[in-house]
Amino acid sequence: MKRLVAFDLDGTLAESKQAIQPDMAEALADLLTVADVAVISGGDWPQFDKQVASQLPARADRAKLWLMPTTGTKLYTFRDGAWGVVYAELFSDAEKRKIIDAFNASLDATGFVPGQTWGERIEDRGSQITFSALGQQAPLEAKEKWDPDFAKRRVIQADLRQRLPGLAINMGGSTSIDITREGVDKAYGLKRLRDESGIALDAMMFVGDAIFPGGNDYPAKELGLDTVRVRDPQDTLGVIATVVACQK
Repeated sequence: MKRLVAFDLDGTLAESKQAIQPDMAEALADLLTVADVAVISGGDWPQFDKQVASQLPARADRAKLWLMPTTGTKLYTFRDGAWGVVYAELFSDAEKRKIIDAFNASLDATGFVPGQTWGERIEDRGSQITFSALGQQAPLEAKEKWDPDFAKRRVIQADLRQRLPGLAINMGGSTSIDITREGVDKAYGLKRLRDESGIALDAMMFVGDAIFPGGNDYPAKELGLDTVRVRDPQDTLGVIATVVACQK
C-alpha cells in the first residue's frame, strides 16, 4: 500500500499548460481519500494554481496535497484555508543573467529559430529558468509538432551543458528546457518531499509520461520509486482508478 502518489503535470494530468479536466479533478479528489498526492513539474506556482489548485472540487482534501513547482525547488501546501509556500530555492540575479545569456548564445549557435512564436521564449521562474521554443503561449498543436522526438532539444541541451557546467539542464513538457542548480531534478524534489512530509520513498509511487532515459520524469525511476509511465491524461485516469480501488 502506498501512502503518497506523485504525478508529473503536463502530458500526465493535463495537456500542456491546460487546466485539468473535470474528470481528472474528480479522480484526484477520489485519490485524496486514500492517499496523499503530490504534483511536481517545471511550471511555476501561477501555472500550478491555474491548472490544478483552482480546478479541484470542494470535497478534495487539500491538506493532503503537495504542489511542487519548478521541479521541486518550491513547495506549496494548503494550511489555514489558503495555499502557502513552504520553501523556495531562488537563483541570485547574477546567476539568472548568466543563464539567460547562455540560452541566447546557445540558440544562436544551434540555429533552431521557429517560423512563429507566441510570447516570451525565456522565462525567469525564480528557482528555474525555462526556455520554451515556441513561446510561453504557443498553441498545443504547434508545440506537439515542433520536437516530438526530443531531437532538437537534445542538440540545444548538449550545447548548454558546455556553457553552463555545474547546472542541471533538463527537457520538460513538449518544447521546454529547464535549468536549475546542479543536482536538481525530480529525484531531488521527491527527496525534499520525503523530508517535508515524513513519508518514506518506498511508500511513494510516481506517475509520468516521460519515464525514459533523458526524460524529465526518469529521475523518479532512478531514485527507486515504483513508477507508472502513461501516454496521456486518459491513461492517468485509469491508473488513478486502479490505485483507489486497490487502496480501498
